[in-house]
Amino acid sequence: MLRIAQNKKRPALKKATPSRSTFSVTPHMHIHARAITYFDMIRKAGSIRAASRQLHVTASAVNRQLLQLEAEIGSPLFERLSSGLRLTASGEAFARHVITVLQDSKRLASELDALRGLRRGSVSVMAAGGLMSKTIPMLVGQMRSDYPLVDLKVDFGTTLQCAKAVVDGDVDVAIHFSLPRRAELRQVAVARLAFGAVVAAGHPLAQLSNVTFAECAKFPLILPTPELMTHAALEPLIRNFKRPVQVALQAGSIELMKQAAALGFGVSFQNRMGLEDELDSGKLVHIPLKVPGRLYSEIGVYVRAGRALPPPVDAFIRFAAEEVQRQESLER
Repeated sequence: MLRIAQNKKRPALKKATPSRSTFSVTPHMHIHARAITYFDMIRKAGSIRAASRQLHVTASAVNRQLLQLEAEIGSPLFERLSSGLRLTASGEAFARHVITVLQDSKRLASELDALRGLRRGSVSVMAAGGLMSKTIPMLVGQMRSDYPLVDLKVDFGTTLQCAKAVVDGDVDVAIHFSLPRRAELRQVAVARLAFGAVVAAGHPLAQLSNVTFAECAKFPLILPTPELMTHAALEPLIRNFKRPVQVALQAGSIELMKQAAALGFGVSFQNRMGLEDELDSGKLVHIPLKVPGRLYSEIGVYVRAGRALPPPVDAFIRFAAEEVQRQESLER
């Protein structure tokens, strides 16, 4: 239930009749489900016109719902800018509650289906692009086997895109390497996986049991761009190396780095997760990096903090947690 304290006196409005489609915000304020849905779509779309297209209603109907909602709350929820709409401080506060209400509504529907033995529901996931070859298809297969009536939606994104999608309530689960620590994110599982040099099977380094960064730097390197978390892990090695390195490619995609290494462009760097098929087929070789200590990346499973999880989401998380922990055990 939404509760937002009101410090400001507002004009008297006609009291809404409570019903199943009405949410109480204060003891004297009721927000209808339609208004909440419209507000959330405006927040996501960034404009009334774009929201109306997504909702398949007229822009005037969306605008009318927004104006009524702002009158009921007694504060503007959006700044009207030439570039579109931007949440005000009141809008940010209201949005946090709206996300919780919508996710709780989804959880309730899923739990009621579960009680009826239907095991229906939906799960939306955003993951690192490097997981698309094996990990994500395997998790989808597990869900299809155990929960055939659950709708699955999977997308791929960068570190920041995944974190934002979970916090904003746009997806249920993120699976990614080293998401930034945020109070709004809860890490439900994590594995630490060692970095290695990744080369084509015929590369001169491929026969080594381990390798130093200096040995790798004798060859062209395939390096991540700053938006990838692997960049932060490798940056100290490059900064402390006394000689210039030859960069064959800078890529903002783990998948592209992997393919470039397989084509013989140079030496790439990552952990084994996402390389399973290429390593099994002998197309690529993963060579442990010799560095002071060990160079790790974390892969985690994340949900929005404070959220009660619907049964299908909880099931998917259980499968994902088992998989990332299995990957870590393989390294031991």
